[in-house]
Amino acid sequence: MPIPLVNSIASWFLKKRFHQMELFLRYPNEVQLELLHVLLETAKNTEFGKKYDFASIKNYETFKQRIPIRTYEDCEPMIERSRLGEHNIYWPTPIKWFAKSSGTTNAKSKFIPVSQESLEDCHYAAGKDLLCMYLNNNENSKLFTGKNLRLGGSKELYKKNGTSFGDLSAIIIDNMPFWAEFSSTPSNEISLMSDWETKMSAIINETVIENVTSLAGVPSWMLVLLNQTLKTTGREHLFEIWKNLEVYFHGGVSFEPYMDQYQKILPHDNFRYYEIYNASEGFFAIQDQNNSSELLLMLDYGIFYEFIPMDTYKTTQEHVIPLSEVEVGKNYAVVITTNAGLWRYKIGDTIRFTSIHPYRIKVSGRTKHHINAFGEELIIENAEKALRKTTKETASEIVDYTAAPIFMKDGEKGAHEWIIEFKKHPIDLNQFSKLLDQNLQAINSDYEAKRYNNTTLNQLKINPARQNLFYDWLKLNDKLGGQHKIPRLSNSRKYVEELLQLNNKDSTSCRPTNL
Repeated sequence: MPIPLVNSIASWFLKKRFHQMELFLRYPNEVQLELLHVLLETAKNTEFGKKYDFASIKNYETFKQRIPIRTYEDCEPMIERSRLGEHNIYWPTPIKWFAKSSGTTNAKSKFIPVSQESLEDCHYAAGKDLLCMYLNNNENSKLFTGKNLRLGGSKELYKKNGTSFGDLSAIIIDNMPFWAEFSSTPSNEISLMSDWETKMSAIINETVIENVTSLAGVPSWMLVLLNQTLKTTGREHLFEIWKNLEVYFHGGVSFEPYMDQYQKILPHDNFRYYEIYNASEGFFAIQDQNNSSELLLMLDYGIFYEFIPMDTYKTTQEHVIPLSEVEVGKNYAVVITTNAGLWRYKIGDTIRFTSIHPYRIKVSGRTKHHINAFGEELIIENAEKALRKTTKETASEIVDYTAAPIFMKDGEKGAHEWIIEFKKHPIDLNQFSKLLDQNLQAINSDYEAKRYNNTTLNQLKINPARQNLFYDWLKLNDKLGGQHKIPRLSNSRKYVEELLQLNNKDSTSCRPTNL
């Protein structure tokens, strides 16, 4: 199909969609409340709906008072019944797919329900909106002259009853219409392979001969694939392989630690990066402007939002607020109610609002992935800003990292212990440590207060990781590829201790541990 025609069709869809988006941009809180009523009405005759008498809930306050905040552990019994074939438990339509969550490295997998409604009205709708926003901002785009190189996860059949589970990306790929495969590479067969190393080789062999115009996938694993592609082909940068490459759609982990490395292999000033915020539980926000670090919260995808201010999280003062009460600059834990039957569910992410007209956000971290052993409240957003500044100042590059507390013992003060795998080592590791410590203090006033005159915390400690330490750790625990992530920050020393032990061993001598 000629590009002008494709862009005309997209422009038509864009205008139609923008008219719908104007509604939630102008009346966000009204749209959210109406959506809540629709969700309650739809599910009122489910087992869960009858238990909490959805039919009599007429306003947000009643909804808030009647239905408790829930974690995965609270939902698991009902989800397991659904996986075994029962219907109408927490959502009226049959649930055929379950997204196996790999947002954490816990051994116990989470199986997040994916309904037909959430697949169509949330995930697929978001994909269309992303393309429309991108084309609206880049009228001369030649996106549709070539293919999208997608990096998805794997899936497998839950054979007892025929319901499918796997990475969300695999569920989305597996349920796309047949014609969608023509605009993507690699093929569905390769995209859904389970063995990461075999899959990576197959992806490279298939995609290097294609005209790839866009990339889509998690930054950490996409970087591994792209670096291996350059190594295999003997090229210096990606434009020598795909001359028409113009945009990378990324999400899943923070892009900040990887930005400098991407710019080296994609050295064109006009190359675009577009961030998305999606998870197994839903598609939440999209970058709607060129060269922006803010994401537009999408309010009409069948997801009702609530928020817990992080300064009250897990305290006796913890309270939940609707979208209408959020403030710019504050850190919130996200609670969702969805068109797949998740009711007042904590997703484990934290966000910060950068604007409320419209509602734009930045993802700031995970509720479980922070360090607050001494009242320092160090979150992932702080860590990655400080790391990026430090690597620039020391002309170094980082592959991966994790950090945890050194607890006070025998009269010694505490500290933070980091394990960092460098792609390009700093000339002076001690200087790197000092700069990272100073940059963290400049970004986080609580950390600065605990570090003042070494009152509570001594200077942080850095352990350089051997090459491929984090990769080997994930491989040993069967967590290569897909959306698996390194736990960046933790109040526990579990991950740090495992990695330190592995750092001193040959990977072939190690056995998987239970994460």
